[in-house]
Amino acid sequence: MRSRILLCGISTAALLAATTACSSSKSAGGSSGSMGDELKGASFTVSSKDFTESILLGKITEYLLQAHGASFTDKTDIKGSVNTRDALTAGQVDMYWEYTGTAWITYLKNTKPIADPNAQFQAVKSADAANGIAWLNPAPMNDTYALATRAGEADKLGVHSLSDLAKLSPSDATYCIESEFSTRDDGFPGMTKAYGLTAGKDQIKMLDTGVIYTETAKGGTCNFGEVFATDGRISALKLTVLKDDKNFFPNYNASLTLKQSLLTKYPAIATIVDPVAAKLDDAAMTELNAEVDAQGLPADQVAKDWLKQNGFIK
Repeated sequence: MRSRILLCGISTAALLAATTACSSSKSAGGSSGSMGDELKGASFTVSSKDFTESILLGKITEYLLQAHGASFTDKTDIKGSVNTRDALTAGQVDMYWEYTGTAWITYLKNTKPIADPNAQFQAVKSADAANGIAWLNPAPMNDTYALATRAGEADKLGVHSLSDLAKLSPSDATYCIESEFSTRDDGFPGMTKAYGLTAGKDQIKMLDTGVIYTETAKGGTCNFGEVFATDGRISALKLTVLKDDKNFFPNYNASLTLKQSLLTKYPAIATIVDPVAAKLDDAAMTELNAEVDAQGLPADQVAKDWLKQNGFIK
């Protein structure tokens, strides 16, 4: 997906400099929101990619580990999936949340996703073990591609799944999509083929990603817009996501990834993080994203408040 493979325009050889240039960095001691001392004396560099959801997951991890005695250095907001992954494999950061679909296709060089999310996760976890990368239990959230429409329009047209699009007239089946989605096999061409849809040029409007959300909400340019499934603007703009009833789009479940050597040294990381991951379903993640993107709250505050509300820190 575009937001996950965005690069900072740099080579891997320049990674260290890029990491410094593209990310924030601060350190914090342990004990804030104390819930235990399993990680007392440990210090971790926590990273993320450069979009809201990834940054939020990084902040959640920082304050969670801190509550169990660790200190952390904040290296969230690195530009691009590849740079973030390279920072982990090079040992410049200790951990970040990655998506199964991104790892399977971008890093592990597979061309066909696995439809079952659990099978996809196990395949990624097993393959990445050869690279010395451990995957903790995945969150149920799935930030994959999707099509959305206005809630009222979905009811009016009787369209609640991608299969339902086939029964619409061309004048109602209008789409707002961005350029990359329009060409990817796991994007619009593949989706229309999988669902037996046809769409003429007059039914498709090419727009920037951010504009798609607002134009879909307005309903003047198109009835259906390409979205990322857990984007906070979906709820903020009262959009409804159509069900991918043939499981066409790849699974993008998020998991905390780290070097296996670090997990072996600090196995408590898994026991501390796994219950948190289990709470991060689509609804929870969408709401957290909306608090940052739609309400303008700082990611630090949103992360801390959510951890407190769910009893993960004091």
